[in-house]
Amino acid sequence: MTDTQTVAAECLGVKVPMTRFLHEKRIERIKAARYEGQEIEGSLHVVTPDDTVLEIGAGIGLVGAVIAHNAKPKAIHSFEANPELLDAINELYILNNLQDLISVNNQVLISAEDRPESLQFHIRTSYLGSSLLNPGNRPSNVVDVPTASFATVCDALEPTVLVMDIEGGELELLRHADLSCFRGVVLEFHPEAYGVEGMRECKTILTDAGFERVDEKSTRTVWTCVRPEG
Repeated sequence: MTDTQTVAAECLGVKVPMTRFLHEKRIERIKAARYEGQEIEGSLHVVTPDDTVLEIGAGIGLVGAVIAHNAKPKAIHSFEANPELLDAINELYILNNLQDLISVNNQVLISAEDRPESLQFHIRTSYLGSSLLNPGNRPSNVVDVPTASFATVCDALEPTVLVMDIEGGELELLRHADLSCFRGVVLEFHPEAYGVEGMRECKTILTDAGFERVDEKSTRTVWTCVRPEG
């Protein structure tokens, strides 16, 4: 990236460089703070300068960058499965001088004990539809993405807030995850991937782990939740 990098939009103080992943409608949503707006609003409600954030599913990097710029946590460690997004994410971090606060890894975090060394990831025309899951065997470009242990990452990084948007993979991760290190979670559910019952299971796992939904910052498909103090 050079100093002449075209800025396509700005959202809550974060400049977004023009990349092939943006189009006019998405740019307008970013400018209006409606692109992943519920996740951003929930994260800014929860994250403080004392927190270390684990972000799973970085997308184009905007959500993590907005958190870094506005909430100023100790650090944000992002994980993104789609290798095609990495350059755009890092361009965004560098453009906003956030690279010392937030970093991204091209790995899939696995909470189950029987973790494979890699998993197939389905890249589609729109990065928003790319996923580990492929319901209906839709056409996709399949790549192998390395995995890492969720528990090992949490032990090493000691995160206190989890921000997660992984297009349906959240159910399997939550089923086996130890969430005890987190005081807050911001999570988008994807019932189109696992049905209403799967979404209910996700929510039950969170409440059973001691999290309470912040009603004013939550919707049916995006939850902001925290552990009660004390």
